[in-house]
Amino acid sequence: MKTHPVSGKNYVILTDHDSPEFLSAIDKLSEYRNGEILRLDDLGSVTEIGGRISLQKRLLELNPMYVAVAPKMDSYRENVLLGLWEVFSSLDKDPFIDVYPGILLASNAENFQRLIDRCINYQTIPQKALRPMAISQVPSVMETRSLQKAGILREMFAEYGLNTPAIAVYTPAAKNAAKLEGKDLWNVHLTSKGDYLESFSAKPERALKAAQLVVMHGHGIPGMSCSIDINGIPSNSANRIVLTGSCFSAVPVKSDLPRLSSAPGGYKVDARPAFALEYLDKEAVVFFGHMRLSSGFPHLFPVLENWMQGKSVGVAYQELLNAIIDMRGFRAGEFVVPTPVTQRGIRQNSMLYVIFGDPAIRPFEKLEK
Repeated sequence: MKTHPVSGKNYVILTDHDSPEFLSAIDKLSEYRNGEILRLDDLGSVTEIGGRISLQKRLLELNPMYVAVAPKMDSYRENVLLGLWEVFSSLDKDPFIDVYPGILLASNAENFQRLIDRCINYQTIPQKALRPMAISQVPSVMETRSLQKAGILREMFAEYGLNTPAIAVYTPAAKNAAKLEGKDLWNVHLTSKGDYLESFSAKPERALKAAQLVVMHGHGIPGMSCSIDINGIPSNSANRIVLTGSCFSAVPVKSDLPRLSSAPGGYKVDARPAFALEYLDKEAVVFFGHMRLSSGFPHLFPVLENWMQGKSVGVAYQELLNAIIDMRGFRAGEFVVPTPVTQRGIRQNSMLYVIFGDPAIRPFEKLEK
């Protein structure tokens, strides 16, 4: 993570929505945050240099600290996100992002209105009330890193006096792999690699539904994370903050990049809804994921640590992106992928992390040992 002070003072909602059903919810959030609404005809304009220059000028006039981006579904694409990062990094002379961002997205107007209501009504969770949960996928006998990550989370939260239930999902190739042992641990074995969990037995289901924080480690494709199918996401749960290190967890409906036919773990990539979108259409308020190929734990864990220090959604997102900019050396003119895109592996993949949610929300009060 790389800290970078922001000089702006205002809350801005950037959107290209034009339907009254979406705009009424945006107006509601703007009023709650005492913010400004910046409307574009098409957020896709930031994929071109003229559109980026125009947006840069308008943002500078608004002096933003937080920028909540509320794109139409067709505008939620890789190059749009990358174009926004270029604009947000051009508000002063250094190469780093100069606002605290967050993405607001839902599948339809009704779900968007519900999401905004949850954002407005969200109460920062105090330490004593926090209920975390870990979900790990075990792909094979040799690939058990996700169990180690669950162990790290359990030990870390135990230092704060918090119990962390965990579910480990084993694919058939992991039948003889190491098992989790201890209190509130459940091992689930799949009979076929193509099987994904759509339901749980009573005890793990109760634990999952009660968790306010869900942290997931393992492979993923559109519609699945850590062998949990989107149909297995619980309804009427307490799951408000969700982080997953899986690939494609925040995959766009419309993509600017060549389609990948397979994903790490040997999974076939099909056209299914994003895991994130299903969660945001239910009870989630904040979701950490990736549009494409995620590096997982090394980027997820620092974001979680940031929130545990009492920082906001947008601060963690900005610090993650700025750390990647610093490490990879991105500069103006290098964010947007030139079209037509022919190669499947792109340098900008590392900038395609997505944190959905109101950027001004503080998920947790600062945890104290």
